[in-house]
Amino acid sequence: MSKAAMEHTKVAATSNGEYLAGYPPTIADLFLASADKFDLPNALNYKKDGAWLAIPSSEVIRRSENIALGLYSLGLRKGDRAAILSANCPEWTLADAGCQFGGFVDVPIYTTLAGDSVRYILDDSETKLFFIQNLATLERISPSIAGCSSIERFVLFSQESSEDRRIITLAALEAAGEELRTGQPELGQELRAGIAPSDIATLIYTSGTTGEPKGVMLSHTNLISNTINASEKYDFSPDDIALSVLPLSHVFERTGMYVYIRSGMRVFYAESIDKVPDNLKEVKPTIFVGVPRIFEKVFERARLKAIQAGRVNEMIFDWAIDVAKEYATISQAGQPIPLALTAKHGIADAIIFSKLRDFFGGRLRYCITGGAALSDEIFLIFTGAGIAIMQGYGLTETSPVVSSNNPSAVRVGTVGKPIRDVEVRIAEDGEIEVRGPNVMLGYYHKPEATKEVFTTDGWFRTGDIGELDKDGFLKITDRKKELFKTSGGKYIAPSPIEQMLRSSKFVSQAVLVGNERKFPAALIVPNFEMLESYAKLKELEISSHDEFCTHPRILDLFARQIDAVTPNLAQFEKVKAFSLLQNEFSVENGELTPTLKVRRRVIDEKYRDVIDKMYREADLKRP
Repeated sequence: MSKAAMEHTKVAATSNGEYLAGYPPTIADLFLASADKFDLPNALNYKKDGAWLAIPSSEVIRRSENIALGLYSLGLRKGDRAAILSANCPEWTLADAGCQFGGFVDVPIYTTLAGDSVRYILDDSETKLFFIQNLATLERISPSIAGCSSIERFVLFSQESSEDRRIITLAALEAAGEELRTGQPELGQELRAGIAPSDIATLIYTSGTTGEPKGVMLSHTNLISNTINASEKYDFSPDDIALSVLPLSHVFERTGMYVYIRSGMRVFYAESIDKVPDNLKEVKPTIFVGVPRIFEKVFERARLKAIQAGRVNEMIFDWAIDVAKEYATISQAGQPIPLALTAKHGIADAIIFSKLRDFFGGRLRYCITGGAALSDEIFLIFTGAGIAIMQGYGLTETSPVVSSNNPSAVRVGTVGKPIRDVEVRIAEDGEIEVRGPNVMLGYYHKPEATKEVFTTDGWFRTGDIGELDKDGFLKITDRKKELFKTSGGKYIAPSPIEQMLRSSKFVSQAVLVGNERKFPAALIVPNFEMLESYAKLKELEISSHDEFCTHPRILDLFARQIDAVTPNLAQFEKVKAFSLLQNEFSVENGELTPTLKVRRRVIDEKYRDVIDKMYREADLKRP
């Protein structure tokens, strides 16, 4: 670890204790304080056999303590690592809490990771115990983790039995903890008393968009400070209800869970991604945390439904969307809304906006988004429709929130102002640098990598390019490592151009390529449902995705769409070639991270032949 990083760690370990005076010093204390203050009969809620079941605050504490003692009975001691691989469920939160109650370091693992990636994390973290969703999940990754010498036991969240003596159920682990509590009633308190705010609470592995994953060491102070500071400008209360959708293995949802618990909210776990629309209607949350792609999909679905209902309905929908954007733009500028626009907005609200709000259950107070850039258009549409979207910015290394729009300060096109006690500065090359109690202790087993991301005076280098406006709002331009240079020496930031391309109703996904090429080009996954409606309207006989991707009329449509949504690009930024792809980029295929960020290196390699062909054909067409 560099001297600057060591100094940062030292500050985080000392001054933050004073800074957090009056607040829970550890995550275990956060759970205990919440249960004591709110004592909810339905703190955690999950669906089983078609019915929603509840776990009271008191039971959350009892089970968390039993898990901690159960882990201790299996030989785990302070600082030992326990990995968690499961979809969101109460057991995930209880396993996390159990580790925090015992002083153990948990290691979240995404359910979508390939077996080899899981093995890397287990080996690098030297995990001793592995919480895992069920036997099917274990069987899937068993060939990859066979021979992993550090793992001593597996704990299944399911109630399945196994002849392998290393495998026990969570219920059995809790029973062992309960038995130990009976024999040593003071042990639980002793374990909690041995935890310092500066101790590592969790080891979260980055998604590795630009190389080998790194284990981010986050302390109790890192997570507690971010929980408190990121929610400071919100009026969260026990009246709020949250639906947990994003993976808890990501620090965004994880810190969000701590915010929910600290605020006394009732938490409902979505059954699955496919079930989210149904769960939204059932739960009717007041708080919803999601990545931008979720909101894009909701809008795309609403627009497609309008198109399929006929030309008149499509025109009404488009009119309402224009009204929403105009209304939000004027409102955001702090200007009075003209009477005529107010009247139009009332009509649009009755026939369109209310249905959009109903999709989320009809009671939403705030949508909070991060993990990737939210387009200005989506922000204006949802805001104008009465759905408040608060966009923030952060990284795993910053626990995660650095800045956030909030109910008292929102500005379109920005990720808000830095949250309390977090400082942001812009380096000479435009890179965003951060300092605060939320910044990680460093990368596990990687002192050189840690050294590289801290400046000599102790600021964390985010790798993102941005700017602060005159009022202190932060705007993200692009990832520093994602900037590419054309063969003519011009640097291009791909993300803003990709956002422009995705604003076309015919584009589902877009990735810009062109490093060391003469000009930028795009790989585009069409919105095939929209194309089917277009083909029907134009009486085109196209029956397959393959035909859509090669039909001259469709290619001409996309060429015109690209020109229409990118009119203000500089000549060297203009997309001069494109290829349509049949299959969406996905997490499962390794093209996206679990938070839906593009793995550009993977896409460059996987679609090398497509990219080369695209440039060859473009060169032949050029005079």
